[in-house]
Amino acid sequence: MTKKNDSSSKTEAFEKVLKDKQGKRYVLRLFVTGSTPRSARAIRNLRKICEEHLQGRYELEVIDIYQQPELTQGSDIVVTPTLVKKLPLPLRKFVGDLSDMDQVLKGMNISPKS
Repeated sequence: MTKKNDSSSKTEAFEKVLKDKQGKRYVLRLFVTGSTPRSARAIRNLRKICEEHLQGRYELEVIDIYQQPELTQGSDIVVTPTLVKKLPLPLRKFVGDLSDMDQVLKGMNISPKS
């Protein structure tokens, strides 16, 4: 019986380490205006950041405010493109095409890969 409990506690410890290693889940909303070059750059830059640094740990929603203006209510979106990092807290907003990857990573509290 001790072996079973010992085995199960090792499994739980392993799963906890694995979960901690995977890190936090990011919930991101990118507000854009149509298919402008600036919007396209922001989408491309954000997808690159997510694929390189948040692989499997993010939810991304791209919102075209021309098609879904009601989704901007309560979000205080004044200019686009604007990225809203809802989770993990604290909430953060980034304005622009997200081309300064180091600044975006720093603002999202993500360590760049070496």
